[in-house]
Amino acid sequence: MKGYRRAFQKAFPYTIPVLTGYLFIGIAFGVMFAEKGYSFLWAGLMSLLVYAGSGQYLAVHFFVPGVSFLQVVFLTLMVNIRHIFYGISLLETFHRMGKKRWYMIFGLTDETYSLLCTTKIPEDVEADQFLFAVSVLNQSYWVIGSMIGGIAGGLLPFDSEGIDFAMTALFVVIFVEQWMEAKNRIPELIGVASALVCLIIFGADGFVLPTMLLIILVLFAGRKQLEGRVEKSCR
Repeated sequence: MKGYRRAFQKAFPYTIPVLTGYLFIGIAFGVMFAEKGYSFLWAGLMSLLVYAGSGQYLAVHFFVPGVSFLQVVFLTLMVNIRHIFYGISLLETFHRMGKKRWYMIFGLTDETYSLLCTTKIPEDVEADQFLFAVSVLNQSYWVIGSMIGGIAGGLLPFDSEGIDFAMTALFVVIFVEQWMEAKNRIPELIGVASALVCLIIFGADGFVLPTMLLIILVLFAGRKQLEGRVEKSCR
């Protein structure tokens, strides 16, 4: 227990940027969820058990008549399918973590992945405990933000129009940070090029899903070359 306490103490400073981001976008999610008539407890429970970030923003629009189960499954899969590529580069790391690997797989978000790959683990803590602490802290920020937003949305009048742009803004920040730090910028270029092509072909209202499918096809086609580069960056 003492080792985990030290791990959390050491991990906290590294997660402060995620704390500031997750609190605000978690609050935004909680406000949107409260506007659908749900208690802040449901917002917190969803963030605890689902913890999907952009997937949760998308899920808010599922709580309306006319949305089929297949639509929910397909859209959620498309939005979060990038996590497959994250997991491939961390298979060896998670395998060494024993039972904790199941939570590490569940808690793998864009921001957590970035920290796991780029943070130098302090010498006076166990690597597994430190990585576990990073994941737990990050999720706790998201859960707390969701509940704060749910409480505020239930008590105060809010015009939530445009509030879901908070997640888009976070992704832009992540993209810029990855672009500045990455030596291999091919995946970013593939994503941008695919989005532009699909935007021209399908228009602003229907380009998202085709873009995701095109990115997946291109990445799978060149996965052997890209996986080797990603694995080296995470070691």
